[in-house]
Amino acid sequence: MNDRPPVLFDLDGTVIDTVELIRESHRHAVRTVLGRDMSDRDLVANVGRPLKDQMRFFSEEHAEELFRVYREWNLAHTSRLVRNYPGMPELLSDLRAAGHELAIVTSKSARIADLAFDILPLRDNFATVIASEDTERHKPDPAPVLLALERLGAPAEAATMVGDSPFDLQSGLAAGTRTIGVTWGFFDRDRLEAVGPDAVVDGVDELRAHLLGS
Repeated sequence: MNDRPPVLFDLDGTVIDTVELIRESHRHAVRTVLGRDMSDRDLVANVGRPLKDQMRFFSEEHAEELFRVYREWNLAHTSRLVRNYPGMPELLSDLRAAGHELAIVTSKSARIADLAFDILPLRDNFATVIASEDTERHKPDPAPVLLALERLGAPAEAATMVGDSPFDLQSGLAAGTRTIGVTWGFFDRDRLEAVGPDAVVDGVDELRAHLLGS
């Protein structure tokens, strides 16, 4: 195990900016399948859980159709709407240069995560990527974080989990890691602080200070 503490990252809303992509994919699916309009807050209330679970929040009866319509719109618009957060690629590179092993812990499928990495070439920064099909239980359960730690050969107490959703932070807390919430994704400071993370940060420079001390 590297003597530098590993850092585990959520993907959507943390490492890459998919906020508009995911929100509008939800909006399209809910309008198309259910004929409903929902607030932005309600549309993204369960982002961070596996996609089919998010669709069940909208309608248990129509979850499969919602999933299909969401996925079609999302795939068609990913290349246009997925973006880097300013400063995040540099932070990832600097963490690696300083000797930190990095991992992604996402509720996306591996195929969809790979699509994002094809557009934004960040994949080489990460020693492992934990996707939805890698565990039977998902965030906020600790299972995905624990699997990432197992693959890195690192104890939980040496690691930090960084994410923009309460589910990311709950998963890290349950696994025994340090946790940092970021406010540039889907959830505001109040929602993140309610979970009880070690820190909540408002910008990549502030996250850098927590992880690298500068």
